[in-house]
Amino acid sequence: MRGALLRTFSILACFAAGCGGGNAPSSTVEADPLPASDRAVNAAPARASEAVVTIGLERLNGPEASVLKGKRVGLIANGASVTSDATPSAAALRAQGIRVVRLFAPEHGLSGRLAGGERVKGRADVVSLYEPGHRKPTRADLRGLDALVYDMQDAGVRFFTYISTMIYAQRAAAAAGVTFVVLDRPNPLGGEMVAGPVADLPDTILSVAPGPLVHGLTPGEMARLVRERSSPRGRLVVVPMEGWRRDMTWKDTGRRWVAPSPSLRSAQAALLYPGIALLEGTNASDGRGTGMAFRKLGAPWARVGRLLRAADVPGVEAVRSSFTPHPTPTGPRPKFNGQRCRGIALEVTGDGVDTFELGLRLLRALRSQPGFEWLLGGASIDTLLGTRRLRRALDRDASVAAIVASQRGGVAAWRRARKAFLLYD
Repeated sequence: MRGALLRTFSILACFAAGCGGGNAPSSTVEADPLPASDRAVNAAPARASEAVVTIGLERLNGPEASVLKGKRVGLIANGASVTSDATPSAAALRAQGIRVVRLFAPEHGLSGRLAGGERVKGRADVVSLYEPGHRKPTRADLRGLDALVYDMQDAGVRFFTYISTMIYAQRAAAAAGVTFVVLDRPNPLGGEMVAGPVADLPDTILSVAPGPLVHGLTPGEMARLVRERSSPRGRLVVVPMEGWRRDMTWKDTGRRWVAPSPSLRSAQAALLYPGIALLEGTNASDGRGTGMAFRKLGAPWARVGRLLRAADVPGVEAVRSSFTPHPTPTGPRPKFNGQRCRGIALEVTGDGVDTFELGLRLLRALRSQPGFEWLLGGASIDTLLGTRRLRRALDRDASVAAIVASQRGGVAAWRRARKAFLLYD
């Protein structure tokens, strides 16, 4: 088992360093080059000390992490779970005398390169947390562990499944009497943006996290809130960041962007993700298969003028863009495979842009066009959002302003409820 783990650590180190000619999760998942603005954010600082923000993984000598010294731990991580100098979390933990004896893989696998929704197969040295019927660790998975460590880069949106995996794992650890440790990382959207509906449908792996769709918490803060609402609560340790503030988006952290999933290739894509990912529930393209997922959108039937008008908001630049999606190893079945799509390309140029509301504007503009369809009769977007209310409002031709107004009560209640669990100003 030890030999198998060491081989797995070596593979993770390779993904972090970008060896092998095409395995770097930060910029080579799809063939198209990134824009220069994205490449600048994706570039690594020469030294960890150049980063403005120090993540939990880089504070293993701090008092919070002392609970792990000499312990047998399980680790939930992937190829983006690295330090500023690209050291994988498993190696960083082992360097501090922490015995990583079991790895746990979320959606997209340990590499972070498997296609969205693709089954993650477990093996002798790796427990899959993304297989049908096995979304959380069992007691057998946790047997012999002193602690279960979570070190994942989240996207700040409920339907990005890593936050659900964290909550499932936290609850399982509490039930088994295993300490749960979160090595905290930045929310790439910052901590001030809170938007979208509160889920009211039965939980799926897309909708476990409480609060509005865009929750405005770091993983450590979410874990603190979840513990308070759980029974049993279990023992939780959060190793906090240094230097992070709620008004910071990723560009302010001074850190290299390493893609946590195949399509979130840049910090720009992460900023746009809360809104453009809504198109996953429709027959419009969200840019997958172009190398610019969540940066481009459209369809062969799209009326570009309407999209440009919908995207005409302060702090957003939108331009016409035709594109033809093609399969990639990480996205083998893009919408409109091989078909020329008319659409737009987006870039967030200002601060404080509500990209969920931007996505609503674009979704409403698409909804009004001949050729538009909800996938699975609307069930796809309902599952994505955890509610039917938003789709039904759009089907009634409700305005974006009316939809946002209907969500204000939930957003305000969440801001009050989360206040006691915030770790950063």
